[in-house]
Order: sequence, then C-alpha cells, then structure tokens
Amino acid sequence: MKKLICIAMALAMLFTLAACGSGSSTTTSTSTSTTTSEDSGSAPATYTDVTEDDTGDDAAENTVYKVGICNYVDDASLNQIVENIQSQLEVLGEFMGVTFEVSYDNPNADSTIMNQIIANFIADDVDIMVGVATPVAMAMQAATEDNQIPVVFAAVSDPVGTGIMPSWEASGSNITGTSDYFDATAVINLMVAADPDIDCVGLLYDVGQDSSTTAIATAKDVLTEMGIEYKEYTGTNTSEVMLAVESLIADGVDAVFTPSDNTIMTAELSIYESLAEAGIPHYTGADSFALNGAFLGYGVDYAELGVQTANIIADILVEGEDISTYPVVTFENGIVTVNTETCETIGFDFDEIAAAFEPLCTQLNTIVTAESFDDLEQ
Repeated sequence: MKKLICIAMALAMLFTLAACGSGSSTTTSTSTSTTTSEDSGSAPATYTDVTEDDTGDDAAENTVYKVGICNYVDDASLNQIVENIQSQLEVLGEFMGVTFEVSYDNPNADSTIMNQIIANFIADDVDIMVGVATPVAMAMQAATEDNQIPVVFAAVSDPVGTGIMPSWEASGSNITGTSDYFDATAVINLMVAADPDIDCVGLLYDVGQDSSTTAIATAKDVLTEMGIEYKEYTGTNTSEVMLAVESLIADGVDAVFTPSDNTIMTAELSIYESLAEAGIPHYTGADSFALNGAFLGYGVDYAELGVQTANIIADILVEGEDISTYPVVTFENGIVTVNTETCETIGFDFDEIAAAFEPLCTQLNTIVTAESFDDLEQ
C-alpha cells in the first residue's frame, strides 16, 4: 500500500507531457536539511497512512537520508516544484523523526554540467536522486543502471513514450515519479471558446524537447479535425524564440499554442508584450507562463506535484516501499490561469472570457505578470 499517494490520484490519468527547457550554462548549488524532531506533531495533510506508532521509531529516529535534487533549468514552474519538494521533506522529516539532507543543483540545460552534477551525487553516495524534468530523469536513469541508486523524477510528461518507464504502473527497476500530463485538446477547445471564428493557430515550441512532441502532434490532429489552419514556429533558445514570434505576428495568426515547453517558458518574459500588443493570445501548458505574461496557462498544480514527489521519496526511503512496483503519480488537468493584465492588453473582456472558459475547466484563476511566484507574493 502506498503510504503517501491516494490511489485515486495515482490512477487519475494515463498519459503525460513534458518538462524540459533551455537556459544559460551557469551552475548554482545549495544544500538544505530537515531538523530531526522527537516530537512528531500532527501528520502532514497529504501523508495519510502514517500513524503515531510509525513516528519516533528507534530504527528510523535520527536516521539521515541524503537526497540529491537536480533541476533542469531555472524557470517558474520547475522552481516551484523544487521548493515544494524541499518544504514537504522538511515537514515529513520532522513528523517522522528523520533528517532529509538535501543537495540541490541546476545545470541550466547544459547537458555536460548536468551529467557532472549527477556524477557528484553518486560520488557523495546519496540515498536517492531526484530529477526535475525529462532530460534529468533520462540522464539519472542511464547513470544508475549499474549502481541502482533509486531515482524519483518530477514533471516528466511522458515517461513511457520517452522510455523511462515500460508502463505507468511499474518500472521494474530503480525509478518512478510524478508526471505533468498535458491535455492539448482541452487547450484548443479553450481557444475556440474564446474566439469561435479562429482561422489560424501558431504552434510555438522547441523541436528538441521530447516534452513537446506528443502535445504538438495532438494539437495538429485536433486543429485539422476542426478545420483550423496551423503554422509551426520553433526556437531552441530565447533569441530564436523571439525571431519566431516576430514571424508569427507578421503572418497574422489568431492565437498561439505552446505545451509545457521550458525553452519557450524561459523566453516568455521576452515575448509576451509583443504578442499581447499584437492582439494575439498565447495559450500555454502551465500557470508559470501566465505568471511571466502569457494570456493563459493550463494544466496541473505544480506545487502539489512537488509535494507528492516528496511523499514518494519518503515512501521509498523511510517506509521501505519497493520503487520497482511504485506507479507513476499523475494529476488531473483542468486548472486555467488567466493573466488579467495581458487579457486587457489583447482587448478581451475578462468577464466574457471567464464565462466562456468556466464550463471547460475545473478551476479558473487569475494572475498578474511577475518574474517568479515569490515576487508575486511580495
């Protein structure tokens, strides 16, 4: 029985899409750890199966578990995941009477640095490695074929399609994690709800990102079935993305679609004003895009994804769950986040847009432009 993940959530979805990205090739490193506590206090809200008898246990108390977290690139969505993994591990460590000693690093999409970070984790004899986004998960999987260090991934949209897992139910090896499955069809439906006369959609993505492959293919199929023209625009870095946006504006597309593609995510602050001033709404695969100026973000709750990733870590390290039989945890899509500032610039009436979107989503949120969620809270 999985201690931390409710079965309904674990089986809620069966497919998944992406978290990858690009950025500068600098490396930063921080290290945090929880505080061992003999007073377990109350159980964390999402940690449902631990009883008071499970805490303060002589075998577990004062045990230190070394956790190595590698985040693929510095962007709002992935940073939010990391922050929630770390904060939940602190809560769980205090509750369970153990210490999670966390080492964190970020290669900013540089594969050479990423592989060195992973090698450092192995040399440091970590108890578990956490790969945030598809490229990191794939690299960690390859690096642990012989040593079988447990690997928990976060925000891998298609673990089966990328070959990380043979099935959603179990890996049969040393890896499992959480997935940010993305429903591209739902986003196209939102576009049509906002503009029933839409004629042409620009597909903006990075062709090198495995995370975008399935969503873009789905979007093409759906748009074709609806009789809506589409044009593709790609870039592998911010400069190329900015040029792609200039082209799609010149071509006069009616809307732009981007899945959970972190190359575009890292460029969003550089392109959102041009799109908004051209009256072109940008529909995207995460609320962090909307935070950085896109008209709309759609998808899963990345804060909750981080929490559940931490729960998996504790299940495996402390509760002794078998990682080889641990299913991938997925989350319900359906959260729409609208940037009200961008909405106004484009010329949409927010009340009308909200009325059109509400039947097509499970939750409708609003946000204003900021560089990070922390900045917004301040």
